[in-house]
Amino acid sequence: MIKAHQISYKHKEFHILDSVDVHLEYGEFLAIVGPNGAGKSSLLSILANEVKSKQQILFKDKNISDWPVKELSKHKAKFSQHNSNDIPLEVKDVVMMGRYPYFDARPKQEDHEAMNKMMYETDVFHLKGREYNTLSGGEKQRVHLSRVMAQLQNEIAHKLIFLDEPLNNLDVKHQYKALEIIKNFTQRANSAVVVLHDLNLAAQYADKILLMKSGRVAAYGTPEEVFTAEKITEAYNFPCTVCDHPITHNPMIIFG
Repeated sequence: MIKAHQISYKHKEFHILDSVDVHLEYGEFLAIVGPNGAGKSSLLSILANEVKSKQQILFKDKNISDWPVKELSKHKAKFSQHNSNDIPLEVKDVVMMGRYPYFDARPKQEDHEAMNKMMYETDVFHLKGREYNTLSGGEKQRVHLSRVMAQLQNEIAHKLIFLDEPLNNLDVKHQYKALEIIKNFTQRANSAVVVLHDLNLAAQYADKILLMKSGRVAAYGTPEEVFTAEKITEAYNFPCTVCDHPITHNPMIIFG
């Protein structure tokens, strides 16, 4: 699906990423975790071809920079950490932005169907006629999740979505709802790369974990392989214990 080898990136003289490898398979949910300043969002932007890197990023065995922009937008989408809080449009019009790669002048029936489907799934359909600027932070977050997921509503196989902290501002119910949407997406042989801060949610939903510290890979593997007390304590410089979740039996991290 996507392969990146020895990704390094610096701004002026500050090294943000140092020799990071990423190998994502079809159908995988990869969670990127780590402390603030670890390079998580920078790595996501490079993998998504928003920030240029000297190293080659292969997407479906083709350099991602060689893809035509409009064609690429039907295969991959990105949810950014920082979305505009000032969009003078109704919610349905913001979500319809995700369908722009599919029409020139007016949206078609399938565009409206994709928009409505994702508004239902993200629980914003009842807000479709509301002015976006009147929404709460969590509601805006769900609108943008709906927009990005609507972008990939097509018959193309093996799609890829990047999400940078998609759970920001969401209450507990909608955090789980968002992760279920992403998980269902990957269970249809698509892939997702998601920056998360909640390690327990990452352990519950992700197939693979990329733990970062100071721009480097601190650990990579399954949640059971990465989420050990020793590795987490070293990466976050803060003590923790790890036990089995009583219901899911995934690793459960307790700090302090």
